[in-house]
Amino acid sequence: MRKKAHSDQLVPDLGNVSLTTPLKLDVAARLAFPDGSMKLSGLRCEITRGRLAYEMIAGKYYTTLGDIENMRRLCRVHATATAPVLKHNEMPAVAVGGVCSSMETGTSPQELLQANIKTCLTKSTSRTSVIQLLRHNPERHAGDIDQIPIAQVLSIYLCDHIDSESSRNDLSIEDRALIQCISRLNAYWGNITLKNVNTPAGKAYVKHRINKGSGRGGARRDLEVMRAAINHHSKENLHYGNVNVWLPDRGEPRVRWLTRAEVARMIWAAYRYREIQTIHVGPKKGQKVITGRRPLRHVARFLLIGCYTGSRAGTIASASKRHAEGHSYVDLERGIFYRKPIGKRATKKRQTTAPIPPRLLAHLRRWARKGIAQEYFVEFNGRPVTSVKKAFRTVVTLAKIDTSIGAVVPHTLRHTAATWLMQNGTDIWDAAGYLGMTVEVLERVYGHHHPDYQADAAERITRRPKMLSLRKRVAPDQPNG
Repeated sequence: MRKKAHSDQLVPDLGNVSLTTPLKLDVAARLAFPDGSMKLSGLRCEITRGRLAYEMIAGKYYTTLGDIENMRRLCRVHATATAPVLKHNEMPAVAVGGVCSSMETGTSPQELLQANIKTCLTKSTSRTSVIQLLRHNPERHAGDIDQIPIAQVLSIYLCDHIDSESSRNDLSIEDRALIQCISRLNAYWGNITLKNVNTPAGKAYVKHRINKGSGRGGARRDLEVMRAAINHHSKENLHYGNVNVWLPDRGEPRVRWLTRAEVARMIWAAYRYREIQTIHVGPKKGQKVITGRRPLRHVARFLLIGCYTGSRAGTIASASKRHAEGHSYVDLERGIFYRKPIGKRATKKRQTTAPIPPRLLAHLRRWARKGIAQEYFVEFNGRPVTSVKKAFRTVVTLAKIDTSIGAVVPHTLRHTAATWLMQNGTDIWDAAGYLGMTVEVLERVYGHHHPDYQADAAERITRRPKMLSLRKRVAPDQPNG
């Protein structure tokens, strides 16, 4: 028997439909949810979230009752007793194991991971390790790619790539950037399964990041982290099947660099700036007064170290005058900057040891002698900074630096150092070693600043060609007889 649907479509008898019979979405909704509570739009929403598998044939969407059953299993929330009250240093276990490992708490893997990340970045307990904030290493169970949410993959990658012995306050800028990147990825991809990671989904994420105010470069970096997390998950033998992550094309490298006059203006602006506060009580309520606090002087020190060493922001922020685990070290006696943090493994970011220029070394020694740098050379209120992005933007505005030709960010100081070395005619091998950069990259991106760059060709192009005369070769006389 066949019965007529509301939209004049024929709905097959449920007895004639198997778990693998292809059904249009609206027909599948009527068969799987006879009470009429699920509509076509609801199944489309689940497809977007990555929980419902589908086929596209001749431009039409099809699914099966078996796929809907799998979707229901992913969406199922088990009944639990009243949630226990957690202590201030406790978090629920990160759900990254099997398909329903997080269902014991009635919370999805995406929500658990997001809550743990938020706690990791905002919790004020000083000596609590990051892995303890994420509770403990997640359980690892292998599964098919159509059953593993991205949140599980990201959780394992995060736990395996953050030092389990480092305290939350000792996180490097790179570690914090990784946590924030995983937070963004989890917010968008968390409930999507590995099977639904494809080119259209990647392009949709790029569009989403652009709508959020980021660029294609930021979206590409996020997708690179997700690709690394999926590859790590595969190497751990935790999923079956290949998953390829689409990446947008690389953008043009940033070539914005600062002149010495611009750097001087920024240092002067950061050093002289005094905080302005608003009076909230009394007869002068609403008036703005200039205080004696100078909250941007740490940016002046950051600028000097960045321009004279070409180090990355994370290396500068962790530079210490004492040997400390997880931090770079400045030897004030010998004048050497050990940029690779002590106890950390080497990465693709070349953090080579380099001598400190005499002019900068004099500043560093003075800061240490006068107590300006108590332990780290870039401190704010006596504590090492975790990021200077906001304060750096303020200094750029105060110094009235032209940003129409390119954004000026902390990494611009590395471009500036490389450009200055090339402009001064430094040997390219020495410059590459000093900056911790490959010769190929230095020559390709900054080589045109070198005074010898194509100098011979530019000089010879204006010369008149030399007229060479041909001399007749005279054969020697043959001896007689």
